[in-house]
Amino acid sequence: MIHEVLPVGMLQCNCSIFGDEQTHEAIVIDPGDEIERILVILRRHSLTVKAIVITHAHIDHIGGAAKLKAATGAPVIMNANDRELYDQLDWQASWLGIAPPERTPIDAPANEGDVLTLGSAPNRFEILHTPGHTQGSISLWIPSENKLIAGDTLFRDSIGRTDLPGGNPRQILQSIEDKLLRLPEDAIVVPGHGPNTTIGREKERNPFLQGL
Repeated sequence: MIHEVLPVGMLQCNCSIFGDEQTHEAIVIDPGDEIERILVILRRHSLTVKAIVITHAHIDHIGGAAKLKAATGAPVIMNANDRELYDQLDWQASWLGIAPPERTPIDAPANEGDVLTLGSAPNRFEILHTPGHTQGSISLWIPSENKLIAGDTLFRDSIGRTDLPGGNPRQILQSIEDKLLRLPEDAIVVPGHGPNTTIGREKERNPFLQGL
């Protein structure tokens, strides 16, 4: 399966582009900005987007969703618990000192236990509700790739910040313990920002997770 990670926008959000080589279907996760660069990758691999998935409604992860939907026609999928945060996109833009991005309706919810499929195999994208960074934060577990798209829940040597609206420090640790640390030790973690890591490495070295 094709997987390209493209850091986008002023906060360098990791946008993941997954594509199936046989069906040429694609799933794009967290198109925060720089949609033309995302479209270049899609065209390079002759991919058609079937879903745009948002891990949470912070502007750096969802800011380009409207433009990507307009360009591809693909539905936007997000957990409903972040709807209020999405409604505050103008405030988020002012906080960063940037122009408010276009908005688009959310087409479908991303709920715990939902599964998206990609390709004829198919590859399963299992949605894990991992609140704490925001109330609607999700992660996506892809067993066939042994990969976790963690959004801003888990980072290399760190966890998502919880001092913004919707954040809860106890909740994010509970989400990580209950949902993420139960995955295979060698599972690759693609965080919302920064370099990849593994579940085993974070169990051993992440200072926020010691004692869980």
